[in-house]
Amino acid sequence: MSITEAMQELKRGCVEFIGENYIHTLVERFYKNGKRFCVKAGFDPTAPDLHLGHTVLLQKLATFQKYGGDVKFLIGDFTATIGDPSGKSETRKPLSKEQVEANAITYKEQVFKVLDPKYTEVCFNSKWLSELGAGGIIHLTSKFSVARMLERDDFTKRYNNNQPISMVEFMYPLLQGYDSVALECDIELGGNDQKFNLLVGRSLQRSYGLDKEQSVMTMPLLEGLDGVNKMSKSLNNYIGVTESANTMYAKILSISDEMMWRYYELLSSLSLQEIAELKAQVESQKAHPKSVKEQLALEITQRYHNIDLAKKAKIEFDNVFSKDEIPADLATFTCEKDEWIAKVLTYAQLCESTSQARRDIRAGAVKINKEKITDENLKLSSGEYIVQIGKRRFAKVIIK
Repeated sequence: MSITEAMQELKRGCVEFIGENYIHTLVERFYKNGKRFCVKAGFDPTAPDLHLGHTVLLQKLATFQKYGGDVKFLIGDFTATIGDPSGKSETRKPLSKEQVEANAITYKEQVFKVLDPKYTEVCFNSKWLSELGAGGIIHLTSKFSVARMLERDDFTKRYNNNQPISMVEFMYPLLQGYDSVALECDIELGGNDQKFNLLVGRSLQRSYGLDKEQSVMTMPLLEGLDGVNKMSKSLNNYIGVTESANTMYAKILSISDEMMWRYYELLSSLSLQEIAELKAQVESQKAHPKSVKEQLALEITQRYHNIDLAKKAKIEFDNVFSKDEIPADLATFTCEKDEWIAKVLTYAQLCESTSQARRDIRAGAVKINKEKITDENLKLSSGEYIVQIGKRRFAKVIIK
């Protein structure tokens, strides 16, 4: 692959690319003499599991590894104890040391399903931030002004709305930026909501006299299963990296045909040319969108599980959705006798609320043992039931 083609793959899907010429020089040097360069991305271990939205950065890091990048996968065990609003309207609650350590372990287990361990170093920023001490922290604060800090959009909005901003929150971008100084990064990647923090790192490298100024690449926030909001566990529109192969495969098949190309661009390991060829086949009706989506679902499910489980997930999906069969691995929930059906649906995690359950029943979307129900006030007697909403959500419910 030529340097031009390599740069196209590196720029693929990114929102903003600051310092592109420097990256071109690094890639060109790697092509000529094999000298590698440092690429960093930081992850605060604020939750135990990653979802596909998080892996957008991992996929980009894996691409850099192919073209000379040595990845510093930075776990912000120190900064996670501070809290960063990142565009939110209020302070994010800091985590305990025990929570951070537990979440960091799961991150380390998950990232090597995407990254090449040979060119990856897992780092913890407590290693150098804990050693800064009071003098080092004060010296760090002297490198940045309050006026510069208030240029960050979320701080500006909160300041103008008389919402509190703690001094420790001002420290977060400085500490994240100092990570780039400590690691002497050539490139830093982050979500487009992190642009300000990434640029702080670029600025601090100049202030500390490094003979480099890191390039910055921001990546978009991947839309979730609803196709509108960013992927989030709180919105229940996510695909978790640790979910079962059957669930992962089925969720990917549920995205829209249009959104499928967004997922291909940001998550697939296929080249841009290969994706363009697939798209041309769909547009010329030589390939059906469903078969192309199945290819994506198989690729991603195989990545986080294995090829055998991915193929079994496809068979299971085809049986359930094409032949109207019931999934083999149902989650099981227990309820008391004569429980209201709307509460049963919430206990079984099929609905977020009883009001949503009633709406689903009125819409004809709820089935019990494959029979559609219409009675919103139904109460279930003792026994075992297969409860279903739509074509994709099932649960086994045992009524005592």
